[in-house]
Amino acid sequence: MVMGGALFPWLAWLLLSLVGIYLLGHLVHGRRRRGLPPGPHPLPVIGSLHLLGNQPHRSLARLAKVHGPLMSLRLGAVTTVVASSPAAAREILQRHDAVFSNRSVPDAPGAHAKNSSVWLPNAPRWRALRKIMGAELFAPHRLDALQHLRRDKVQELVDHVGRLACKGEAVIVGRVAFTTSLNLVARTIFSRDLTSLDDDGGSREFQEVVTDIMEAVGSPNVSDFFPALAPADLQGWRRRLAGLFARLHRIFDEEIDGRLRGREAGEPKKNDFLDLLLDAAEDDDNTAGLDRDTLRSLFTDLFSAGSDTSSSTVEWAMTELLRSPTSMAKVCDELATVIGPRKSIQESDIGRLPYLQAVVKETFRLHPPAPLLLPRRAQADVKIMGYTIPEGSRVFVNVWAMGRDEETWPEPEKFLPERFLGKTVDLRGGDFDLIPFGGGRRICPGMPLAIRMVHLLLASLLNQFTWRLPVEVGRNGVDMAENFGVTLTKAVPLCAIATRI
Repeated sequence: MVMGGALFPWLAWLLLSLVGIYLLGHLVHGRRRRGLPPGPHPLPVIGSLHLLGNQPHRSLARLAKVHGPLMSLRLGAVTTVVASSPAAAREILQRHDAVFSNRSVPDAPGAHAKNSSVWLPNAPRWRALRKIMGAELFAPHRLDALQHLRRDKVQELVDHVGRLACKGEAVIVGRVAFTTSLNLVARTIFSRDLTSLDDDGGSREFQEVVTDIMEAVGSPNVSDFFPALAPADLQGWRRRLAGLFARLHRIFDEEIDGRLRGREAGEPKKNDFLDLLLDAAEDDDNTAGLDRDTLRSLFTDLFSAGSDTSSSTVEWAMTELLRSPTSMAKVCDELATVIGPRKSIQESDIGRLPYLQAVVKETFRLHPPAPLLLPRRAQADVKIMGYTIPEGSRVFVNVWAMGRDEETWPEPEKFLPERFLGKTVDLRGGDFDLIPFGGGRRICPGMPLAIRMVHLLLASLLNQFTWRLPVEVGRNGVDMAENFGVTLTKAVPLCAIATRI
């Protein structure tokens, strides 16, 4: 009886909230509907939520074929606009970039979003954080100065794969690429590795935490569709993410505390990114607000995005090449001719490898790291392509759909790196046919490092080894299922057999 008595007021509140949301949404959306882009007719209360499914990037792409490249949906109580063509993406990310320069912040990240360079609004603090990352972490001169770190990490990867090849053991491609990327970021920030390629348990655990974070942030959440219900955290995503963030924060706190103790003891500085941030935190002009919570959030963003997206792209590229023997032969022949078999790849060599670059671009087209990018929020009513996007609307750019647009890409479902040969396509946000890192002022700040790492990792794996699928996988075919989240990862990890060239 006590439980029933306690539950009844909560259920009554929930019912009244849903009714209120529906009535308010009906009034507001009824007024605005005439100027909105076309879209499916919403159902009472839930709007078009029933059309999303567990693969929203695919569902929204199918809907865009019916309703057009700029489409509106009512998802619960929230007006949502989806751009699915290069022209529509350019309007949002370039022409009206200022209006859409703020994120639509999901509920799941909770307190993390208050200090995250990913989710902070376009304000002085966010700009100060971006300036620090742009000048001290991802600037060309900084990346050039740290080439030796990337060479060392890639050599460790090659040595590890070589040991597995000698034993005849399969390589879990995504995991070894993830561990390599993770340790590269860790060396840049903390001057030490966080795990080891030979420590399968440690690297797997870290990868699972990062993957779970990306999945939780990107998964459909009732709190985002019905903001009035957000305090209840009905699906538990906020609670789950808080636990995942806490696991990373413990690691970061150990690094920060150890560095601070070293400073007190008079130890020389390592002059890595952590030292730079600690110096900036002591500066009187600390506009970035570099307190402990901000450092935790910044490191969480860097490690999550820096390790997950690059490793996932390498895994998808290897998957597509193993399914396409002709493309595999072409890229390996290019490497053998230009670099020489089993020779180490230098970052300066990448510009001389057009087919390798085409393979990476084709992988980004078919398997963009963030299929819907991260959501934007309209800060004012704005006219786009003859339609009105109301203030407060949540806006997605479906780059997955753009990569499969038949008007832009002939035979879009096929893996054809040749389509990029002799064609200038800029990955850095200047060419809206292919924008895997987004565009405008919210473009991914780690893009320069990611581009270097993906090419270097992939080229090194291909120039040192020949690759084949395990017999059973070769017979049954590679499972191409995806796990949807902020990033688009393989549901079944790629395992492949390497043989020394």
